[in-house]
Amino acid sequence: MTVELKVPALPESVSDATIVTWHKKAGDAIRRDETLVDLETDKVVLEVPAPSDGVLKEILKQTGETVLGHEVLALIDTVAKAAAAPEKAAPAAAENTQTASADSKPALSPSARRAASEHAVDAHQLSGSGRDGRVTKQDVEAAAIAKETKAAAQSAPDVLDSSEGERPEKRVPMTRLRARIAERLLDAQRSAAILTTFNEVNMKPVMDLRKKYKDIFEKNHGARLGFMSFFAKAAVEALKRFPAVNASLDSNDIVYHGFFDIGVAVSTERGLVVPILRDVDQLSMAAIESGIVSFANKARNNQLSMEEMSGGTFTITNGGIFGSLLSTPILNPPQSAILGLHKIEDRAVVENGEIVIRPMMYLALSYDHRIIDGRESVQFLATIKDMIEDPARLLLEV
Repeated sequence: MTVELKVPALPESVSDATIVTWHKKAGDAIRRDETLVDLETDKVVLEVPAPSDGVLKEILKQTGETVLGHEVLALIDTVAKAAAAPEKAAPAAAENTQTASADSKPALSPSARRAASEHAVDAHQLSGSGRDGRVTKQDVEAAAIAKETKAAAQSAPDVLDSSEGERPEKRVPMTRLRARIAERLLDAQRSAAILTTFNEVNMKPVMDLRKKYKDIFEKNHGARLGFMSFFAKAAVEALKRFPAVNASLDSNDIVYHGFFDIGVAVSTERGLVVPILRDVDQLSMAAIESGIVSFANKARNNQLSMEEMSGGTFTITNGGIFGSLLSTPILNPPQSAILGLHKIEDRAVVENGEIVIRPMMYLALSYDHRIIDGRESVQFLATIKDMIEDPARLLLEV
């Protein structure tokens, strides 16, 4: 019996996908739920598993090709597997099985397969450091570094030899994710009246609170108490007060959202992704922190689902973790605003007529001036500042 391997259903916002890697070739035996091929969309990498045991009879779509939802990728012969199944193992057969097992390719974790594809490393030639000899992502990255170091050493004389007059260049096609990011950023700048307003916030009250309770917080909740949960909660309160900041444009209509789904920008090797924390107004600070950590880990391992990347009514991005002191973040359409956090830095400020040193952070709110007036944007940012400088307000909602 022949079974079709198809592209999974793609959401409306994703029109197609690109075949990144085939993990099997025609004629290979396959097992049910074993990943056969990776597909890259403009949001996530999808792993397509085998629907049944059998033999990969024919690959219809090759690496690099663009495919649509439900399109047939390959054909699987389920009968060939049964015909090739070994009889009950005799001692000699068991010995042959052990020999064949020793010569077989090492098992790869999904993240190792992706890393091998990205770095052009033959992971099957590596000795795995994981459990039962499994090749891990770290094994692949170590091999990639060694490979690049060796290549650099071999090419160094040519690169450094000025007499040859060569200046090396490397041309690499954009990934679908990078191309999509570029497209969305250009669309945002062309289609929205983007303006940015700034403020600064004294982080000492939050830092003192965090220092006092971080250990017991982590012990009770199993999550590290960071700054993002404070800003997420402050953003929700500000969004309640200024509904236009939580709205979006749909043609000539303004859609006011009665829920608070906040996107948290995460930087990965493939580019910036924005997974969504749903109903943040109903989440505890521990749930927010755990959710952010989970998203960050999934993003860096290309494990985010379409659902986790879709929607969102407001976005928070933190350039401060990279040392950014000030920036003007770009909107994440169709959202009407984005909050930018920055590096915390000790600065001289005036309090009660005296100059004191405080850990200060610049805040930036970029917004669509077609929906949000300057007064609303300034007051929105001032509300965030008030909440962070007096964290008790977050509990009392005042």
